[in-house]
Amino acid sequence: MHGIIVIDKPAGPTSAEVVRLIKSRLGRATRVGHLGTLDPFATGVLPIMIGEGTKLAPFLQEGEKEYAGLIKLGTETDTLDRTGAVTRTAPVPTLEADLLAALAAKFTGVIEQTPPIFSAIKRDGVPLYKLAHQGVEVAPPAPREVHVAQLELEAVGADLLRFNVVCSSGMYVRSLARDIGVALGTAACLEELKRLRNGSFSMEEAVELAPALDALECGGDPGLVSIRAALAAIPEVEVDARIERSLRNGDSRALDGLAPRDAEFFKVIARGNLVAIAEPVSRLTSTISRIFNVE
Repeated sequence: MHGIIVIDKPAGPTSAEVVRLIKSRLGRATRVGHLGTLDPFATGVLPIMIGEGTKLAPFLQEGEKEYAGLIKLGTETDTLDRTGAVTRTAPVPTLEADLLAALAAKFTGVIEQTPPIFSAIKRDGVPLYKLAHQGVEVAPPAPREVHVAQLELEAVGADLLRFNVVCSSGMYVRSLARDIGVALGTAACLEELKRLRNGSFSMEEAVELAPALDALECGGDPGLVSIRAALAAIPEVEVDARIERSLRNGDSRALDGLAPRDAEFFKVIARGNLVAIAEPVSRLTSTISRIFNVE
């Protein structure tokens, strides 16, 4: 089995636990990984890469993401979400529509944010969240630039904001919630979070975890997206058996003159199957980025 299963992750398990559950149905020899970590309390789109599909990570992990959820105002926690310990409280201002529209505009475009201390960012090879859970005093990570393509904010009560955000990979929605609270002159943390889209994968094709596990247990199809389909946005070229053999022997010269114009990467297809992903290095030459063994 090779490809991607788009799981609608439920609240509770970590992304790594979802990988372990799926791997237990496929056998230890099958490679399994995920794209884009979701916190345990978060739900929504979690693409799970299976077999040769694990080779797709470098080409998919930078995709744009979309989230929806709720921000709780008046309270900030150490994890910046509802699961953490309260670190401060503050009065909540009146949430007028004009104020929220101006706030959404402020946080749209290229913004700078400081990631949470409870995050998978590593320091000396150790994830910060592990150090924080051990009681080690951890300095905040360095601020980073992220891009917010779209942000909508709506008051749903005196101390709750409903939001929808489309953003670049690497943005922490928990940090966005904290920063929105600061901008409002109050405190804030993330109350609910659902990922609606991860790159080209959306809720429309997502399957619930339990039915997917049942299908795998019985040897059925859990809604697998093929490797070729997962890379639909990347142009492709068809090659014959001779070129395929050369590529499988590591000879990139077989691709000379085949790269589509202006392509950053391109797929190489033979007999209807994905053989390789290649990268143009000049107008006439290309190099092999990945070889796939899928029949």
